[in-house]
Amino acid sequence: MASSIFFLLFTVFQLLSSTIVTAEHPPFHRTIPPASLGLHREKLTQLHFYFHDIVSGPRPTAVRVAQAPMTDKSPTLFGGVMMADDPLTIGPESESKLIGKAQGIYASASQNDLGLMMVMNFEFLEGKYNGSTISLLGRNAAFSAVREMPIVGGSGLFRFARGYALAKTYSFNATTLDAVVEYNVYVFHYSSMK
Repeated sequence: MASSIFFLLFTVFQLLSSTIVTAEHPPFHRTIPPASLGLHREKLTQLHFYFHDIVSGPRPTAVRVAQAPMTDKSPTLFGGVMMADDPLTIGPESESKLIGKAQGIYASASQNDLGLMMVMNFEFLEGKYNGSTISLLGRNAAFSAVREMPIVGGSGLFRFARGYALAKTYSFNATTLDAVVEYNVYVFHYSSMK
């Protein structure tokens, strides 16, 4: 009988405890209309710019931050990890107008070809997208004529962004390893009330 009373009291206590917890903490999810966040119709934007990856000289914009013991012996530099803060410009010339920065990492992730894992935020510093970013995450087969990589998110005017980027090498210096890459980015995102 004592065990039955104990079980009954324990059950009542559990029910009251879960009710109190539920009352104090709302559920961790809910469905909300996009307009409640100031999001309206979705639109597609094309961005075109040049990415300057400078690894040589006194002020490189990309530096090696890690490598495997075999990286320097590998024809693909497998295991090398670079940190970048590369300028994004309107034209391919280094003096062209700066519109943003590519900040992130790229790493040689293939032993058989130059396949880079790219994790980059494109931060825009100009015009209506000033302060907004788009995030790229994907494989860059660097010696292919055109590479396609996914856009997986963004911030500011690019909140909820998704799309793809097409990268095409504009110039590459085999001695310094400096490169200029042309990007065409197609990104879906919501228009804002602003």
